[in-house]
Amino acid sequence: MWAPDKSAAPPPKMDSRYTSTAGIGDLNQLSAAIPATRVEVSVSCRNLLDRDTFSKSDPICVLYVQGVGNKEWREFGRTEVIDNTLNPDFVRKFILDYFFEERENLRFDLYDVDSKSPNLSKHDFLGQVFCTLGEIVGSQGSRLEKPIVGIPGRKCGTIILTAEELNCCRDAVLMQFCANKLDKKDFFGKSDPFLVFYRSNEDGSFTICHKTEVVKNTLNPVWQAFKISVRALCNGDYDRTIKVEVYDWDRDGSHDFIGEFTTSYRELSRGQSQFNVYEVTLLSFLVETEVSFLDYIKGGTQINFTVAIDFTASNGNPAQPTSLHYMNPYQLNAYGMALKAVGEIVQDYDSDKMFPALGFGAKLPPDGRISHEFALNGNPQNPYCDGIEGVMEAYYRSLKSVQLYGPTNFAPVINHVARYASSVKDGSQYFVLLIVTDGVISDMAQTKESIVNASKLPMSIIIVGVGPAEFDAMVELDGDDVRVSSRGKYAERDIVQFVPFRDYIDRSGNHILSMARLAKDVLAEIPEQFLSYMRARGIKPSPAPPPYTPPTHVLHTQI
Repeated sequence: MWAPDKSAAPPPKMDSRYTSTAGIGDLNQLSAAIPATRVEVSVSCRNLLDRDTFSKSDPICVLYVQGVGNKEWREFGRTEVIDNTLNPDFVRKFILDYFFEERENLRFDLYDVDSKSPNLSKHDFLGQVFCTLGEIVGSQGSRLEKPIVGIPGRKCGTIILTAEELNCCRDAVLMQFCANKLDKKDFFGKSDPFLVFYRSNEDGSFTICHKTEVVKNTLNPVWQAFKISVRALCNGDYDRTIKVEVYDWDRDGSHDFIGEFTTSYRELSRGQSQFNVYEVTLLSFLVETEVSFLDYIKGGTQINFTVAIDFTASNGNPAQPTSLHYMNPYQLNAYGMALKAVGEIVQDYDSDKMFPALGFGAKLPPDGRISHEFALNGNPQNPYCDGIEGVMEAYYRSLKSVQLYGPTNFAPVINHVARYASSVKDGSQYFVLLIVTDGVISDMAQTKESIVNASKLPMSIIIVGVGPAEFDAMVELDGDDVRVSSRGKYAERDIVQFVPFRDYIDRSGNHILSMARLAKDVLAEIPEQFLSYMRARGIKPSPAPPPYTPPTHVLHTQI
């Protein structure tokens, strides 16, 4: 191994249309309403229960977070499945926003995966752990060990949770490795080698950050090039130790250790070099600066918001206090609160603050025809309202003139926005449809088809669910765990974000508990959805205009 050259110039930069996660942090620079530090949580387990008869368990970890208001548990994300192990170190991390002033309750559920079904009830439960994000961050070295519980009378093993604050390094690196004459570990045939990368922590321990694929039956593997953010590889610290282990893959999970070497980002950045210890060679190393959501906004991309409100009878008679549309002269109803709260967040990103506002599921005057796409201001040629206040006024005016009816069809309003989005695909505009609904949907098949079609367009859909209903259909449309599909065609990308409004209001239903958390959750997926469209189309941000400088006045003096 060579000694690191501290004076070595950082690696060559290349612009890229590929980016990794852009989060709410990008929006944060535009709106100061979201006070959070981003924290990456890594999960490992030791001595899990063995639920498989002829092999070891195939564990997955599922993280749930608790709503601020009603304390309901909602799934946040899942790790990958690791085959045949009772001691998994999961590569996939959970990136959470850490609010110092709020108690953020977390639940980690472990399952032994028995099939390809995304439905967790089809798999064996291995236990669970409850803690708070503050507990992990506040533990010594931000490393929390807890016993796994949940199966009476059984020892379920231990979970190890580590947290690291993410820095804002926006580079990613594309690397490729090969190896020569590796140790032969298989009795019959050659080895099946793969590499595992770890970054070192301040306490001397290591956190897994990447696994290559397995190259079958060779002692001279060439692994596929892979892309990893510099944040994941070394959290932006060029001299932090990176450890690479070489293994021979075995079906039963007892992979044979071939060897290991250590390096650093700075060493790797010096390009094609050999790690003499185990004949592993770095073939290429290319740094790409990742573009962010904000780069497009600064470059002039316009965000267009459209609001669509559910006027169906399942909301209840607006004259009755139990109705979600109740017209209370003294305070906002559930729709009014959700519209105002969410609208005030999103209007910051709409340059002209003129919102088309639509209603669906009502009978319209004078003839009582049913409409699933009507202008709240009564003007179908120009459905625009001035700011969120204009939307609120049009909403209350509509409530007085239309009759709540049904059915609850989402497809017409989605198709309405899709028509506009399909006419501007050059990256200069992006469309966001905000649907506020009680969640009782009638046209699920057509809505799925509309979402699959819209996933090819520059648009996203935010669904805010109001009221007490079970929102299973809305969660299905969200597509975080299973991509939405229609007639065998899958959505090109995830474009739906669902937020249940009751998670953010107190028991009386009159006060929003956390505007910052609501803002974050409503907008959480928009930057990544936006970037996934731009990446897929190869659209780069336009250069930002130069900062404005006032003209200088030349003073002419007479001689």
